[in-house]
Formats: sequence, structure tokens, C-alpha cells
Amino acid sequence: MKILILGGTAEARELANRLVDRGHDVTSSLVGRTSDPRLPKGGIRMGKFGGIPGLAAYMRAVGTQRLVDATHPYAGLMSVNAVAAAQATGIGLVRFMRQAWTQTPGDDWLTLDTTAEAAAALPANADVLLTSGHTGLEAFFERDDCQFVARLIEPPVAELPRHISVLLSRPPYDLTGEIQLMEREEITHLVTKNSGGGQTAAKLAAARRLGVKVIMIARPAYGPAVEVSDLDGAMAAVETGAG
Repeated sequence: MKILILGGTAEARELANRLVDRGHDVTSSLVGRTSDPRLPKGGIRMGKFGGIPGLAAYMRAVGTQRLVDATHPYAGLMSVNAVAAAQATGIGLVRFMRQAWTQTPGDDWLTLDTTAEAAAALPANADVLLTSGHTGLEAFFERDDCQFVARLIEPPVAELPRHISVLLSRPPYDLTGEIQLMEREEITHLVTKNSGGGQTAAKLAAARRLGVKVIMIARPAYGPAVEVSDLDGAMAAVETGAG
């Protein structure tokens, strides 16, 4: 089967590798936001498609038989475009997305819809660990009554204001390291997106342990698709078209 995976996540890489090992013709599409990414087996396509018409045209041209959206839960527009392109072409769409985090006893969460709302919700003089990524970072530029540590994988393109320092690192993170970071920076608030998965979940356990307030930015709506949250389910959905 000829499969196009909209990738960029560890889950997408694992799925591509397994599908290639099963003999499928797999191409993984990467936007290219991260330098030196870990590449999956199979073909690689770098760059954007040009919206819904471009994605639909590409799939028709190469004879795609199954489309897999395995992008980050906050890829947003790409997931919306995948739904529309699948509907336009009649190609089956599988959404492989890790399960969202849920609150457990002892958590202190405030769930909001946008980074702008998260920035507005912070109290004055908060010391904030910001792990919501590059997108929406500018929402915190005006909150110079707070101090931020922005943890990013790649350096920001624009210069950040003085009240936002950058910590460059890559997951996975463990509980001990997250506790040490929050204690060292005297963190009072954690701002994060509900990305799910295990590689970055330790920050939530550390916040629970230390009594740090969590401002959680909710996931966007994605549109209809066969949706699965684990690798075995993704394999079955891709190969059979069933959820």
C-alpha cells in the first residue's frame, strides 16, 4: 500500500519504520522546523504542500492510498488540511495521536484554550517554566511583571525580551531532573500544552510534587478521522481502514 504520513513526531517515525518493515511504500512528510531530525525508514518529503489543494494534488499525483496524520497534537492547521484533503480525494485518513494527559489527585490545573489566555491568567511576580513551544511565545512578551524560563528544542528566531530566558534541551525528561529545574528556578507556574505522551510527562509529576500551578493549553478540534492513540491500533487502522 502507498502511504503518506504527515510526521515529525516519535510516533510517526515508529509507525513509518514498522510499515516499511511490513513491505508498504511509505513516504513521511516533514515540515522541517527541527534541524537534524531523526528520519524514519522509507521516503522523505520536506516542506509544505501549499494548503489543502497542494496536499490533495500531491496525493493524487503519487497515487496515495492512505493518509496518516501523525503530526504533533498542536500542528493545528496541518490536521485541518489533512481532513479536507482526504475528503476531497476520497483517500482514507487515519489520525495517530497520543492520548492527552488527564489530571490526577494532587494536580492544580487551569485549562485554557490559547496561549494568550494563559499569559493573561498568570499572576504578577510569577516565576514560570514555559514549555508551550515557539508558537504563541510572543503572547508572553508583555508580561514583564513575571519571569520566564522558556524551554525550547531550537533557538528562537527573534530576540526575546529580558524577562524571558531560554533553556535549550530535548526530551525525554525525568522526574529528578524536572524537580531540580523547578527548584533551581524557583518555579511557581508551569505553562504547557496538552501534548500527551511519556517523554515530557515528568514535568507534571514534578509540578504535583512541588505544588506548582499548571496552566494547561487545551488541544484544538481536529475534524473527522479514524483516530487511534497507540502503535498497534495505528497499524491496524492503516492496513485495514478500521478504527
